Amino acid sequence: QVQLVESGGGLVQTGGSLRLSCAASGRTFRSYAVAWFRQAPGKEREFVTAITWNDNNVYYADSVKGRFVISRGSALNTVYLQMNSLKPEDTAVYHCAADPMGRIGVTQAYYTYWGQGTQVTVSS
Repeated sequence: QVQLVESGGGLVQTGGSLRLSCAASGRTFRSYAVAWFRQAPGKEREFVTAITWNDNNVYYADSVKGRFVISRGSALNTVYLQMNSLKPEDTAVYHCAADPMGRIGVTQAYYTYWGQGTQVTVSS
């Protein structure tokens, strides 16, 4: 069983930056795909970005392209989400998710393991 734990959320002003971490316990992310989703109050959970561990393919939602960067950590069980030029509409709970088959998908159904989430609040 893989457990995912997110950290790094917080309160930041518009234009600021945050770096989120997703750490896996129980195994490494080798051969996995790891994604970030977010859910704002009253809205559906939406795809943000994903990365395949083995070949480092990345994919971004249009809403974050050019501002967010997903990357693998040097430790084999950590993925980061660097968020720059933050906007109030980025306010949400950010969840990481992992697919042991290494597939990138924009829907939640692709992902087997989920973290509890970390709150990101961007003030205007």
